Amino acid sequence: MSMSKPIWSTRPSAFEVAPAQQSEARKILDFVYLSEGLSNSFLITTPEGRMVINTGMGFEGPTHKRLYDAVDDSPIRYVVFTQGHVDHVGGTDVFLEPGTEILAHANNQEHQSYDGRLATFRARRSFFAFMEAILQANAKLPDGPPAKQSRPVPTMTFSENLPLDFGGQHFEFIATPGGETRDSLIIHLPEHKAVFSGNLFSCLFGHIPNLCTMRGDRYRDALEFAESAERVLALDCELLLVGHGPPLEGRDLIRREIERVRDAALYLHDETVRGMNDDKPVDQLMQEIQLPEHLAVGEGYGKVSWDIRAIWENYSGWFHQRSTTELFETSAASIHADLVELSGGSDAIGKRARTCLDAGEPVKALHLTDIALSVTPRDPDLLAICRDAHRALEKESTNFWETKWLQHQASRIEGELSELKI
Repeated sequence: MSMSKPIWSTRPSAFEVAPAQQSEARKILDFVYLSEGLSNSFLITTPEGRMVINTGMGFEGPTHKRLYDAVDDSPIRYVVFTQGHVDHVGGTDVFLEPGTEILAHANNQEHQSYDGRLATFRARRSFFAFMEAILQANAKLPDGPPAKQSRPVPTMTFSENLPLDFGGQHFEFIATPGGETRDSLIIHLPEHKAVFSGNLFSCLFGHIPNLCTMRGDRYRDALEFAESAERVLALDCELLLVGHGPPLEGRDLIRREIERVRDAALYLHDETVRGMNDDKPVDQLMQEIQLPEHLAVGEGYGKVSWDIRAIWENYSGWFHQRSTTELFETSAASIHADLVELSGGSDAIGKRARTCLDAGEPVKALHLTDIALSVTPRDPDLLAICRDAHRALEKESTNFWETKWLQHQASRIEGELSELKI
């Protein structure tokens, strides 16, 4: 592979992630097959039966199974989860047969329970990012309702390491708590120098890990991520089968890119901690800290500035000590009406917001329109400024979550303006 471009720029972006819709599983090794979807699912065939690694969302499970049955319809002996996220466990039920073992990290049930408690919250807060792909996928399903989301209970668990000999292959299951969830694990096939890394490296390999998602999640620890990356490096693999996108081949390439993203995470951690000890507020650090050129990584799913905030708050929590008002339930929005009145009305704030937008400061424009719209929410001029600010930010964004949010907000505001016949 040519290295004239960084690895993250030569691989699929998060905008290309789509529900399972392939016509056949892709052969990776003589006994390993890939079915891509909202997260990768893998099939391992052996003379003693099959192993399935990750099962997709509930509505993707039947597609993965159909593709795998076309390759080999022997009994499914194991279903393995590299983590407990819904796009890894949701399609499990269609794979289960009498005697099928469900293998996962010991924290898997806790994570599924955590996700389950917040199912409505999470769905509402992430639908904007995936609604188009999911609606299109469901429209292509056979007649009848899509398969329900599975809530599987593991029958085999481990805490640190688990060796397993199955079908003439030796597997090593290794905990990686620095992954997206506390039940994250990787799978090592030492005889083939291959590692299934799941989403340890987030959605996009070669990009900065997303230490806290926009949809709302537990913080990931940057030091734990780096330590988990070290566990992969110690295996010295030549084939890396990741959670999204095609596998990576070549020892030197894999090692170089894992080291780069590990070192980038550590750099952000150390610089953020230094800034905290120097008594710098988080927004100042988000502006000041930049990765050096030799640690440049993609920001297609996470962002450097977001990780700085995540590191800061993972250490320090919700109280930033910038204002006593942080301690109380009265929000800043409670004085918006006062600010509008004191400034001479919403029109005056709107004019200043438009000036900021025209000067290339769309975020300042949004701060201003947030204040004015809380008082006059149906003001067409303010709505138009707010829409235009979102569109301006979208033009500059290459991050999946950020772009989808900006598009969603601009579309929502455009709908409000249409209702007002503007």
